[in-house]
Amino acid sequence: MSSQPPVPPPAPHSALLQSLVSFLEHEVQPMIVLDPEHNILAANSAYQRQFGSTGQPFIGHKCYRISHHYELPCDEAGEHCPMRKAQELRGPDRVLHIHHTPRGPEHVEVELRPILDQHGNITAYVERLSVVRSASARPSDEGLVGRSPAFNLALAALQRVAPSSLPVLLLGDSGTGKELFARAVHETSERAGGPFVIVDCSGLTETLFESELFGHEKGAFTGATARKPGLVETAQGGTLFLDEIGDVPLAMQVKLLRLIESGTYRRVGGVETLHANFRLVAATHKPLEKMLVSGEFRQDLFYRISAFPIALPPLRERAEDIALLVNSFLQRAGAGKRKLSIAPDAMVQLQQRTWPGNVRELRNVLERARLFADDGVIRAEHLPATAAPALPAPTAADALASVLATFRGTRSELATHLAISERTLYRRLKAQGLA
Repeated sequence: MSSQPPVPPPAPHSALLQSLVSFLEHEVQPMIVLDPEHNILAANSAYQRQFGSTGQPFIGHKCYRISHHYELPCDEAGEHCPMRKAQELRGPDRVLHIHHTPRGPEHVEVELRPILDQHGNITAYVERLSVVRSASARPSDEGLVGRSPAFNLALAALQRVAPSSLPVLLLGDSGTGKELFARAVHETSERAGGPFVIVDCSGLTETLFESELFGHEKGAFTGATARKPGLVETAQGGTLFLDEIGDVPLAMQVKLLRLIESGTYRRVGGVETLHANFRLVAATHKPLEKMLVSGEFRQDLFYRISAFPIALPPLRERAEDIALLVNSFLQRAGAGKRKLSIAPDAMVQLQQRTWPGNVRELRNVLERARLFADDGVIRAEHLPATAAPALPAPTAADALASVLATFRGTRSELATHLAISERTLYRRLKAQGLA
């Protein structure tokens, strides 16, 4: 990208543009004005503070060059283009993208609205940008991490539903991060200041489940020496996360349904009707719809908890995220643990595995390998043996050529994507005749 900005194209209606800029200055969220050719015509102060602090000019530049470092519009680079969709709809469009920012790659929610003249023609667009705080597109010390299309699809759904009060049902294999997604729903909601309470539904008997969920009165059963508040009461004003709800005993499903429908409950052994106030998030790895047919799960309860289902992708569908996850886990060394690095051959081996245990299995493999990395570097020989990968492992040259064929960002962005330094990337490109 040239260091000198091109001459900004003339706005079709300068008076309208000036009015828009004046209006946008009062907005706390970053906002820009675009013409129909993707050129940035103006930006409010919030945008300049969050996205323009690198000192690089952006007025008059293409939005996709500034946000993505692409040479083509998003839809021609394999991504959803909100301008194209807004043009078709003649109305707003909203999408989750990964943008290049002064802080590095970040998930950004983009809402684009067309501005129509008196004849119904689109003269400009107003774009509102909001950085997503519930996930990271870079190695992170905590929380959700990912930037693959499959991960972004689930994250976009989370961003849609979190501000509402709808129940959320997280569906996915064991180890896909359902608790982290549930916590992200809570932290992105209006209840973020309240408690986040986890109920592990697996392995609980009917009696124990009822006592854990609703609490009990003194003397309600043998061993109940004092009144105990239940987890529903603990979750007042916050979020109740029912993990592995497919394991809830059938008899208890009736009481759970009554709780959700009426918002009331009683402690075990009590007569007082208590009122619940929580946002429900449930999760399971079980096929609930098949369980409906077999009678193992109540149909009325299923429809209550599945108002907004989100499918969480297995790690085998997130191959692009493995390097990012590995570096995040190595960065999350606990107190007293050494910070480790990983050798290229070990990273390649991790990227070739199918990971039936998903992200949890990856984390456990790294924790095991840590014990063998005496010099602070995890190598291929430190990794446990595994079955042959489902797909034949490509050569390094083939793999890099494949990435180059589809990646539309800059060399710096490509290095970040591959979790290597820009210098290392240059050496590999040169060695393989791809520079």
